[in-house]
Amino acid sequence: MTPDTVVEVGQQAVWVIVLIAAPVLLTALAIGLFIGMIQAATSIQEMTLSFIPKLLGMFAALVIAGGWMLDLLVDYCLRLYESIPGLIG
Repeated sequence: MTPDTVVEVGQQAVWVIVLIAAPVLLTALAIGLFIGMIQAATSIQEMTLSFIPKLLGMFAALVIAGGWMLDLLVDYCLRLYESIPGLIG
Protein backbone atom coordinates (compact mmCIF):
# COMPACT_ATOMS: atom_id res chain seq x y z
CA MET A 1 0.00 0.00 0.00
CA THR A 2 1.51 3.28 -1.06
CA PRO A 3 1.07 6.48 0.92
CA ASP A 4 -0.49 8.10 -2.16
CA THR A 5 -3.43 5.69 -2.13
CA VAL A 6 -4.04 6.29 1.56
CA VAL A 7 -3.99 10.04 1.03
CA GLU A 8 -6.34 9.68 -1.94
CA VAL A 9 -8.82 7.64 0.11
CA GLY A 10 -8.64 10.23 2.88
CA GLN A 11 -9.18 13.10 0.46
CA GLN A 12 -12.19 11.35 -1.05
CA ALA A 13 -13.62 10.74 2.42
CA VAL A 14 -13.25 14.41 3.38
CA TRP A 15 -14.81 15.51 0.08
CA VAL A 16 -17.80 13.18 0.60
CA ILE A 17 -18.27 14.51 4.14
CA VAL A 18 -18.21 18.09 2.87
CA LEU A 19 -20.73 17.32 0.13
CA ILE A 20 -23.05 15.50 2.52
CA ALA A 21 -22.96 18.23 5.15
CA ALA A 22 -23.23 21.17 2.72
CA PRO A 23 -27.00 21.23 2.02
CA VAL A 24 -27.99 21.21 5.68
CA LEU A 25 -25.30 23.62 6.84
CA LEU A 26 -25.85 26.08 4.00
CA THR A 27 -29.59 26.05 4.67
CA ALA A 28 -29.03 26.79 8.35
CA LEU A 29 -26.57 29.54 7.43
CA ALA A 30 -28.96 31.20 4.99
CA ILE A 31 -31.92 31.05 7.36
CA GLY A 32 -29.82 32.31 10.26
CA LEU A 33 -28.54 35.21 8.18
CA PHE A 34 -32.05 36.12 7.05
CA ILE A 35 -33.49 35.95 10.58
CA GLY A 36 -30.51 37.94 11.87
CA MET A 37 -31.16 40.71 9.36
CA ILE A 38 -34.82 40.81 10.36
CA GLN A 39 -33.87 40.94 14.05
CA ALA A 40 -31.42 43.77 13.40
CA ALA A 41 -34.00 45.73 11.42
CA THR A 42 -36.76 45.31 14.02
CA SER A 43 -34.57 45.45 17.16
CA ILE A 44 -35.98 42.12 18.33
CA GLN A 45 -33.10 40.41 20.11
CA GLU A 46 -34.65 37.05 20.99
CA MET A 47 -32.09 34.25 20.66
CA THR A 48 -34.66 31.47 20.34
CA LEU A 49 -36.50 33.17 17.45
CA SER A 50 -34.30 31.60 14.78
CA PHE A 51 -34.40 28.07 16.20
CA ILE A 52 -37.70 26.86 14.73
CA PRO A 53 -37.15 28.29 11.20
CA LYS A 54 -33.66 26.75 11.13
CA LEU A 55 -35.02 23.42 12.31
CA LEU A 56 -37.75 23.41 9.66
CA GLY A 57 -35.32 24.53 6.96
CA MET A 58 -32.82 21.85 7.85
CA PHE A 59 -35.56 19.23 7.82
CA ALA A 60 -36.68 20.45 4.38
CA ALA A 61 -33.08 20.31 3.14
CA LEU A 62 -32.82 16.72 4.36
CA VAL A 63 -36.08 15.78 2.66
CA ILE A 64 -35.07 17.43 -0.62
CA ALA A 65 -31.40 16.42 -0.74
CA GLY A 66 -31.56 13.25 1.37
CA GLY A 67 -31.74 10.86 -1.57
CA TRP A 68 -28.76 12.48 -3.26
CA MET A 69 -26.81 12.45 0.00
CA LEU A 70 -27.55 8.76 0.54
CA ASP A 71 -26.58 7.90 -3.05
CA LEU A 72 -23.31 9.77 -2.62
CA LEU A 73 -22.49 7.94 0.60
CA VAL A 74 -23.42 4.50 -0.79
CA ASP A 75 -21.37 5.15 -3.95
CA TYR A 76 -18.35 6.13 -1.86
CA CYS A 77 -18.69 3.04 0.36
CA LEU A 78 -18.96 0.75 -2.66
CA ARG A 79 -15.87 2.34 -4.27
CA LEU A 80 -14.04 1.98 -0.97
CA TYR A 81 -14.96 -1.71 -0.63
CA GLU A 82 -13.96 -2.38 -4.23
CA SER A 83 -10.58 -0.71 -3.69
CA ILE A 84 -9.67 -2.79 -0.61
CA PRO A 85 -7.66 -5.42 -2.57
CA GLY A 86 -5.63 -2.68 -4.21
CA LEU A 87 -5.02 -0.96 -0.87
CA ILE A 88 -3.84 -4.13 0.84
CA GLY A 89 -1.30 -5.28 -1.62
